[in-house]
Amino acid sequence: MMLELQAEGCHNINFVTPEHVVPQVIEAVAIAAERGLRLPLVYNTSAYDSLDSLQMLNGIIDIYMPDFKFWDGATSLRYVKAKDYPEAARRSICEMHRQTGVLKCDERGLAKRGVLVRHLVMPGDIAGTESIMRFLANEISRDTYLNVMSQYHPTGRVSGSEFREINRQISTAEYERALEAAHRAGLWRIEAERPRWCQ
Repeated sequence: MMLELQAEGCHNINFVTPEHVVPQVIEAVAIAAERGLRLPLVYNTSAYDSLDSLQMLNGIIDIYMPDFKFWDGATSLRYVKAKDYPEAARRSICEMHRQTGVLKCDERGLAKRGVLVRHLVMPGDIAGTESIMRFLANEISRDTYLNVMSQYHPTGRVSGSEFREINRQISTAEYERALEAAHRAGLWRIEAERPRWCQ
């Protein structure tokens, strides 16, 4: 499949949430590389990855594309049932950066190697955006490429009374504050798109 995608003109091979199949990915990539695969490999993840898996990928993955969802363990426990998510995300992003560095693009603007971090802005700043931005700037690099996402949309159990505080889309002001937090932290490679549905 990777070779077929390359033949069709795809720009990269994107593995989405692949932590549980890292050994199989490595085996498949080895076979494809022997047969002529030359595209950049993208590891697209929530950043809830084990260091063992990431270290197995050292020298194999070209581009890491992690989310950084929540800064606080109690918040993470409430919304994704993983109190250790923030710690795992910080550890994972540090390792990803150690392996590949800041994002580098070719003359057409296509990513070739490095880390691209995504952060979804949440209602009421429950994600801890400012702390995440400071971490990226101070512990990773001020040159970190950052995608500040605005498309949060409540669905499923969020519409009930248990999660009333996030049962709405974000406002334009909330999104603007997230961008300001990134700039204040010293980040400058920021991909921002204001949604039509912001209030």
